[in-house]
Amino acid sequence: MPFPYIYETEKLTDSFRESVEGDFIALPDGYTQYELIGDKAAQTIVLVHGFTVPNFIWEPTFRTLTKAGYRVLRYDLFGRGYSDRPKTAYTLDLFATQLRDLLDALSITEPINLFGLSMGGPISATFTARHPERIKRLALFAPAGAKALRLPFINLLRLPLIGELLMGFFGAKRLANGVAEDFYAPDLVAHFTSRFLPQLKIRGFGHAILSTMRNDALGDSSAIYDRLGELDIPTLLIWGREDITVPYDQSSEMVASLKHARFHTIEESGHVPHYENADEVNPILLDFLKN
Repeated sequence: MPFPYIYETEKLTDSFRESVEGDFIALPDGYTQYELIGDKAAQTIVLVHGFTVPNFIWEPTFRTLTKAGYRVLRYDLFGRGYSDRPKTAYTLDLFATQLRDLLDALSITEPINLFGLSMGGPISATFTARHPERIKRLALFAPAGAKALRLPFINLLRLPLIGELLMGFFGAKRLANGVAEDFYAPDLVAHFTSRFLPQLKIRGFGHAILSTMRNDALGDSSAIYDRLGELDIPTLLIWGREDITVPYDQSSEMVASLKHARFHTIEESGHVPHYENADEVNPILLDFLKN
């Protein structure tokens, strides 16, 4: 019998999917929610979100890139947003395979520009290391994995039964507080949190979060980044100076691994510089895509 997460009151059904925005596509491991906009002849950009916040985290970037004439795909990782919560181990392999299957199902065969945020960093890095021929450019935003994240709450959630109890009774509140900590300035937090909370009600979210942590998707991915540093793929690295989620001091290790990356520090910014400092970050992205 699955552990009863008290806040999970909704089930992903066909009727539920019809009630929410976006498109859905069946992949081997389950349905994936996505949004794809733009001319098929344009360059394709794929946006991979992080640990808990689904694809709306890319809203300012998505709008800017589609307006600039790119074909842009954003989607929800398994266990997040409105994508399925398969009963499996949530590993970097699962997420990299989901990305491959999604591209294949949407018949996106040309090399893509791949953007990864936070945990989307090691996912994008894993995919790129496996399929370098499918990558035109790579952009990483405060990527996890330069070294393992060792946060007290995460360490407790890794423990059998204790993790289920904490997630079941306190997980929703703690995760919402964690979203607030991603920002340097507080003015965007309330609206952002209101969009974050609905996914927590969908059955399987708590299991997905625990499984992701227990399978080291937030662990040390430095070997993968070292491999990327040996590839001839244009790479962009962006980090907020005040990031406490994936601390800014990890950027030096990431720069050492990604030897040829362009590195931009965004001042007065937390873990989501593309979101709270969009006016500064978007021109950097557009310049990177043109050169």
